[in-house]
Amino acid sequence: MTTVFVPRDAAALSVGADDVAAVLEAAPGVSVVRTGSRGLLWAEPLVEVATDRGRVGYANVTAADVPALLAGGLDDLPERCLGPVEEHPWLRDQRRVTFARVGVVDPRSVDDYAAHGGWAGLRRALSLSPEQVVAEVVDSGLRGRGGAGFPTGLKWRTVLAGEADQKFVCCNLDEGDSGTFADRMLAEGDPFSLVEGMVIAGYAVGATEGYVYVRSEYPHAVAALRRAVESAYTHGFLGEDVLGSGVRFDLHVRVGAGAYICGEESSMLESLEGRRGEVRARPPIPAVAGLFGRPTVVNNALTLGTVPMVLADGGAAYAALGTGRSRGTQVFQLAGNVRRGGIVELPFGVTIGDLVEGYAGGTRTGRPVRAVQVGGPLGGYLPPGRFDLPMDYEALAEADAMLGHGGVVVWDDSADLARLARFAMEFCAVESCGKCTPCRVGSVRGVETLDRVLAGEDVSRNLGLLEDLCEVMSKGSLCAMGQLTPMPVRTALRHFPEDFDRTPEGADR
Repeated sequence: MTTVFVPRDAAALSVGADDVAAVLEAAPGVSVVRTGSRGLLWAEPLVEVATDRGRVGYANVTAADVPALLAGGLDDLPERCLGPVEEHPWLRDQRRVTFARVGVVDPRSVDDYAAHGGWAGLRRALSLSPEQVVAEVVDSGLRGRGGAGFPTGLKWRTVLAGEADQKFVCCNLDEGDSGTFADRMLAEGDPFSLVEGMVIAGYAVGATEGYVYVRSEYPHAVAALRRAVESAYTHGFLGEDVLGSGVRFDLHVRVGAGAYICGEESSMLESLEGRRGEVRARPPIPAVAGLFGRPTVVNNALTLGTVPMVLADGGAAYAALGTGRSRGTQVFQLAGNVRRGGIVELPFGVTIGDLVEGYAGGTRTGRPVRAVQVGGPLGGYLPPGRFDLPMDYEALAEADAMLGHGGVVVWDDSADLARLARFAMEFCAVESCGKCTPCRVGSVRGVETLDRVLAGEDVSRNLGLLEDLCEVMSKGSLCAMGQLTPMPVRTALRHFPEDFDRTPEGADR
């Protein structure tokens, strides 16, 4: 019997993975295992065949290719046969921690998860006191992977110290940034890691109930998580007596309604409570008064999905990776005009150039790279001259940029950065919750001002007005939505000023 692995990740499904699996399942002597995606999105559907050399990968397989695949007809085509997948340069040099099992295991099998190290972190956590578990997370240096980069252990310590009749753990999987897809891929390819991470968090802070908040645009992730939660209850990893420890933890999956602002933690909490997603004023912070006014841990999916590895291997082992105050690994997502898009997990400190020119292979069009935007639609635009910047929180902040959720979107030299800056302002105008005036009104006025600049109307004066608007938004907005919208505008102006010079030839500048 030949075992063949076919991904069920949404990206692979979009290019025919289900059709490939159906033909393979009908072939005699073939056992098909559906997995997540390894993250080589440029090679999907990536089909892997178990051999004596390991799992050998075949790129861009179609249903029509299956007979040739099974007969060995693709083995001599270097563009189709990638050899043992673990030895492929894209994967070989990565350091996968959060994504260690994604693309490897069957995400529906609790036994497969356990066979690849699953539940080891939870078992060790239950052998420690809650205070010791929190100390391990503090020592690991793990920071929030949703964008803010706040130390996870400090947040947990605050919730642990809180006194309340009920505490909660919330996983924010409302991944709405352009060019980001790691949360989705983790949920679809290794959902038990999120379950395990949330149970550990619950035990560590004294919470007995958790919620995974998933964006409605991710139906496959929702289905995978619901199936994993049901299986975890069946096998004793959730419920009134987790693994016979006497610890109780219940977990629920909730689906959002398409609001980008619910990626912000307090807006998500408002939505979970049945109200319109809208930013809360601070203080108090969610760790003090979060869901239903109780102390609440709110972490991103990548953060909670990393926790099991931190507990299994120890905080010191995770802290040994990375650089400076940016410890561990980051899951970078390569998108936009690139030859090879996908997931790259490496220790903090890898440079932008290593990702864009190395892993991504430059632009798909073959034209020179002109700009990258790091950190989502509110991140800064950087030119090739800054590609030596290391990808860590502090280095990017010093360059007036941000790491955000780890998304890297690439443009070639045909890009107009003034129009991209306008898009950032328009994005904020559309997605703002409307609670605070600087964000609600400032973004609309920013679009109007940029439209005058693009039309060549009194460019110098309007650029001055635009800077004033950016200052008010960055200092006066309630949350990161309005505070960060000026970043793409300001970095575009700083690094690509020529794109804003729309004054008609011969006119007074």
